[in-house]
Amino acid sequence: MGERRKSKIPRRYLWLASALALVVLLRLGDAVLVSGSAAATRLPAIARGSHWVATWGASPQPAVERNLSAGGFRAQTIREIVLTSAGGARIRVRFSNAFGTRPLRVARAAVAVEGDGASLAAGTSTPVYFAGRRSVVIPAGGEATSDTVPLAAGPGEHLAVSVYLAGPTGPATEHADAQQLGYVAAGQHLLAGPGAFRKRTYSWYFLAGVDVLAPPRIEGAVVALGDSITDGVGTRVNADARWPNDLARRLTAVRGKTLAVVDEGIGGNRVLNAAPCCGPSAISRFETDVRDQPGVRDVILLEGVNDIGESQSQGALTAPHTNVSVRQIVEGYERIIALAHDAGLRIFGATLTPFEGARYWTPAAEAKRDAVNEWIRSSGAFDGVIDFAAVVSDPQDPDRLDPQFDSGDHLHPNAAGYQAMAASINLSALLRSR
Repeated sequence: MGERRKSKIPRRYLWLASALALVVLLRLGDAVLVSGSAAATRLPAIARGSHWVATWGASPQPAVERNLSAGGFRAQTIREIVLTSAGGARIRVRFSNAFGTRPLRVARAAVAVEGDGASLAAGTSTPVYFAGRRSVVIPAGGEATSDTVPLAAGPGEHLAVSVYLAGPTGPATEHADAQQLGYVAAGQHLLAGPGAFRKRTYSWYFLAGVDVLAPPRIEGAVVALGDSITDGVGTRVNADARWPNDLARRLTAVRGKTLAVVDEGIGGNRVLNAAPCCGPSAISRFETDVRDQPGVRDVILLEGVNDIGESQSQGALTAPHTNVSVRQIVEGYERIIALAHDAGLRIFGATLTPFEGARYWTPAAEAKRDAVNEWIRSSGAFDGVIDFAAVVSDPQDPDRLDPQFDSGDHLHPNAAGYQAMAASINLSALLRSR
C-alpha cells in the first residue's frame, strides 16, 4: 500500500470559502438564527480571538472485506455519531476520500446534536455546505472541509453527521474500529428518525474530522497518535471510554486555558510498516493525522507493540511480518520526533503497555518491549514521558496487565485501565506555555 494521496487545489478553495463564511458570521454575531427541524435556535456570540481547533478525528484507512467499506455505498445515507472533546460557537466537518479509487460525490450532508441512537435532537439539524453548495466532489486521494456550519457544540457532546451518497462510491475510505454505533439507510434521509436506518455499522466512513470555532480558552489540541490501545479496543461500544476521551474530560474540567483532544489511533497500526488491515504507518500518516489537524499543539505517541508482536504473526491482512529490531523502532520514533519538532509541536512518548499472554507475545518480544521502554524513559529524545506501562502493569508480574485493568485478551486495557492511563498524564506539562 502506497503513501496517502492528497489533492491540494480543491482544499485551497474550500478553505477560502470557509474563511469568507466565517467573516460573515463574525459580523452577524449572536443574531444568527439556524433553521432546525423543529424550531429556530439562537446561536451564541463568537468571542473575540476565537479560532478553529480540531475537536474530534478518526484516522482514515483503506477499505477491507470485513465491513461495508469493501462494497461502498450507493443511494444511501450514513448517520455517524462523534463525540466532541472541546466546544465552540460554530463547527465545520472534514471528509476524506484518501483511499478512494474514484471521485467521491457527497450529494448532501447535515449535522445535528444526537438525540437517542439514530435520532436527532429537535431543532438542531443544520445543512452542511461546501463553497456555498450543498454537494461536493472529492477527488480520489483528496479531502474536503465544509463551510462554517451555524451550529454550536458543547464539550463532550454527541453530534450526528448524516451524509447522503448518491453513489456508487466504490471502496469506501473508513475508520474500522469506531467503538461507536453508526447507522445506514436506503435513500436520502438526512432528517429522518431512527426508523429509516435499518442497518448498523461499527465503523466510520469518509468522516475524518470535526472542528470547532473555539474561544481563546481552548488554546489548541493534543493529538493522540497510536494503535488499538489509543483507538479504545477493549471497551464497550458507545461507552466513550478510550483513554483520549478520559483525558478530554480531565482537560474540560480545568479552569482557565485548556486543550481539545483528537484521537488518531488505528487498531493494529505500526510505527514502521503499513498493513492492509491497519492503515499507513505512523510515520507516513503523521502529516495528515497530526500536523494538519487545526490548532494542534502537542502529540502523545503510544505505538510500537504491533511492530514487535506482528513479527510473530501470519496472514495477508497483517503482512508484512517483519522482525524489526529495537534499533529500527527507535529510529522510527526519532523520525516522528523530528517531524513533530519541524512542525513546531511538542511530543510526549508513552511507554508500551505489557502484553504477556496475548496472542503474539513471546519472551523475545518482551525483551524488545523492555528495551524500547528503557529508551523512551531515558533517552531524553521526547519533550516528556508518560509511563503508561507503570500504571497498568501487574505489581506482581510487570510483564502482564494488572488483572483489574485487563479487558480479557491480555493486550488491551479495559475502561478502568484506560481511565487510569488518562489520570496519570501530567496536565501541567501539556498546558505549559512554550
